[in-house]
Amino acid sequence: MPLVNLTSRVPATFILVGIPGMEQLHIWISIPFCTMYLAALLGNGVLLFTIWSERSLHQPMYLFLSMLAVADLTLSTTAVPKMLALFWFSATEISFGACLTQMFLLHFTCSAESVILLAMAFDRFVAICHPLHYGAVLTPSAVAKTGLVALLRSFCIIFPCIFLLKRLPFCGHNVILHTFCEHIGIARLACADISVNIWYGLMVPFTTVALDLVLIAVSYVFILVALFRLPSRTARHKAFNTCGSHICVLLFFYVPIAFTAITHRFGWNIPRHVHILLANLYVLFPPLLNPVVYGVRTQQIKEKVVKVFVCPKSHFLRE
Repeated sequence: MPLVNLTSRVPATFILVGIPGMEQLHIWISIPFCTMYLAALLGNGVLLFTIWSERSLHQPMYLFLSMLAVADLTLSTTAVPKMLALFWFSATEISFGACLTQMFLLHFTCSAESVILLAMAFDRFVAICHPLHYGAVLTPSAVAKTGLVALLRSFCIIFPCIFLLKRLPFCGHNVILHTFCEHIGIARLACADISVNIWYGLMVPFTTVALDLVLIAVSYVFILVALFRLPSRTARHKAFNTCGSHICVLLFFYVPIAFTAITHRFGWNIPRHVHILLANLYVLFPPLLNPVVYGVRTQQIKEKVVKVFVCPKSHFLRE
């Protein structure tokens, strides 16, 4: 009998409301969201195919960029299809297991992306500050191990959230005022003390992300010192260009996630629909803009994209 009571306190499904107060605008909101999602799929897909098909791009910098593209695709695909189904077909229900899976993948991908951005900063640090040791330090084995570290660290940080949520009784509360499932949003439905969830969700992930940011900042201090010491103006401009692309990607990733986290926990005066719109844009903007930044600012990628997608077509037309 106690077992029956316990299982009945865990909802079979959750109800995703979408954007509270803007239900009548869901169809209109879905149009730009769907457009951005398709553009993100196209941009990251082109980037991955170009890096995969061109052997000259099988270098640490571009391998890290391909990892970032995979993380971006995972981030947006985890949230956006269900969001669009909610907007278009009123598919508000999501099972308890699917909700936990979505929550895990979203937070897991964000954590992994932070490690990848740190690895990209380290790549630029070695390339600019210790160019003679670049090949010896950033070997294919080192790149593969970095990807494995990103996966393992993210798994170890986020996986406990599943157990922290499964231990909670929900007492029939199953309405999530959001378009997707995330840790604190689910925990707040529980009819029990969620202090552990709040402290773990706030301290552990953000401590690791803050450590990544500190290490990235230290890397760029050394990079800037080395840049100003370069005798060649052309070399300095080229180094600034590659670092500028990475800095743009850092801003696209860390600024929205920091703003979303702060408003979610401390911005009580900010309307809920504003917070949810910003959270939705967070899973769309970085995947959309990252391939654009690297495609536009990195000459080598632009040339290879033209070679892969334009030259074969031109050659076919000549034949």
